[in-house]
Amino acid sequence: MILNVGLRTDIVNCYTDWLFRRFEEGFVYARNPLFSSRVNTYELVPEKVDGISFCSKNYAPALSRLGKVVSRFRTYFFYTITPYGKDLEPNIPPAEESVETLKALSRIVGKDRLAWRYDPVLTTLQYTPERHIEEFERLAAAISPYVSKCIFSFVEMFIMIDRRIPDILPLKTETKHFLAQNFAKIAKKYRLPLQICCAESGYEDYGIRREGCLTLETLGNANNCRFKLTKHTGNRAGCKCFVSRDIGWYDSCPNECLYCNANRGIEDVQTNVSLHDPASPLLIGHVKEDDVLLKGVQNSLLMHDGKQISLFDV
Repeated sequence: MILNVGLRTDIVNCYTDWLFRRFEEGFVYARNPLFSSRVNTYELVPEKVDGISFCSKNYAPALSRLGKVVSRFRTYFFYTITPYGKDLEPNIPPAEESVETLKALSRIVGKDRLAWRYDPVLTTLQYTPERHIEEFERLAAAISPYVSKCIFSFVEMFIMIDRRIPDILPLKTETKHFLAQNFAKIAKKYRLPLQICCAESGYEDYGIRREGCLTLETLGNANNCRFKLTKHTGNRAGCKCFVSRDIGWYDSCPNECLYCNANRGIEDVQTNVSLHDPASPLLIGHVKEDDVLLKGVQNSLLMHDGKQISLFDV
């Protein structure tokens, strides 16, 4: 089983104490988003978790404690750093500060376990394609020595996004190709492997890979292990990543990025945040009387392992 920490909400940044308490206690609960009375239980021990995928926009709150997790589990880290300001990312540190945090994270986990995400790419009158190209090069120059690759994607035009971002501009096909071609040139300049996430094909001619952000091959190469070959459907439509079990909850991310489709609105987020208890096995709230606790499927796909040790028990 692959555990996911960060698809539905930024757990690393916003629920740091809860996350590390779960690792220390060795188990976590995750409510089913489709059938909310069903609660899956997972053991957080190396024998039951093949790997952990972390995704965050700010690893600063977790840096001092990540070493133990990396020592115990097979891990891979995605760090999202974009050039947007408080107008789109009200609760995210400035890019310059995030770059320094990324460098610190790379020193802890190693560049082979770390990828930079530049996404989503969206355009407004302020964030023009030309500005994206300029900012992408500035960030690539600083980040490339510390990561294994860069992943970018174009914004999903979901319902309500034009209300949250009134001046957002539709990304035309020619604009996407203009951006992709220039990103590829910059990535090549800094010897930074570049791939596109969950998107239509057509960018391969620029040297841009189209594959899952987290595949079993990626996780295995980063952690000196091998996994069985198996078919999977991805985490969502168009996704080529290996299926993972998310322990987060929608409408609970205090980052409040305007382009995020995991939050319906600020009021929903505030309500869920108020229900958070760092001592609860659930990220949001507690187990209710009518909840059904189910043992989550934790079948292993591991073929060969280079290491597996537990330091919390030392």
